Amino acid sequence: MCGGSRDGGKEFDIARNDGPRINEEITSRTCRLIGIDGSQMGLFGVRDALRIARDQGLDLVEIAPNAEPPVCKMLDYRKYKYEQDRKAKAARKNQAKVEIKEMKFRPKIDVGDYETKKGHVIRFLKKGARVKITIMFRGREMAHPEQGRMVLDRLAEDLKDVATVEQKPLMEGRNMHMTIVPIKGAFDEKPKAGDEKAATEKEN
Repeated sequence: MCGGSRDGGKEFDIARNDGPRINEEITSRTCRLIGIDGSQMGLFGVRDALRIARDQGLDLVEIAPNAEPPVCKMLDYRKYKYEQDRKAKAARKNQAKVEIKEMKFRPKIDVGDYETKKGHVIRFLKKGARVKITIMFRGREMAHPEQGRMVLDRLAEDLKDVATVEQKPLMEGRNMHMTIVPIKGAFDEKPKAGDEKAATEKEN
């Protein structure tokens, strides 16, 4: 069905503020017409081109307005717009989205709590997330920021095989922050020693 109307344009209400001119919106008198299959049909008056498009149940879309004369193509504009929106949505979805997670530590954290939180950090890294490590200081702990720095340095050392420090420890108010990111390929599954030996024997 054509996007335009035949009765003064009252029906012609496709939201295209950011799109090409179509049907009665085309102001040029002539155009170079392209068929729905991409074939070059030659020069036509816009009125004739619009009539040909409508006879086929299609819209006339101005795809190259700055050409001389403008280039117009016959197509189903609603279907075309839907496909363009779908492709744009897919492209946005496929863009690399790095999630940021946060894990909070205390400057005097005990061994058990430290190991538990470190495990959570490793799980975040495995999922490809960037992890913000926050040391929270309370009361008199503010007088000894080096204790928080020691926790961050310890964590960075423990995770050096799977993560790198993106943002070094930084004091902000009552908190100290450090950001780490996973090392590419660090969590890829590696074949076991027995599997490597079997693979080598098979090759030989």
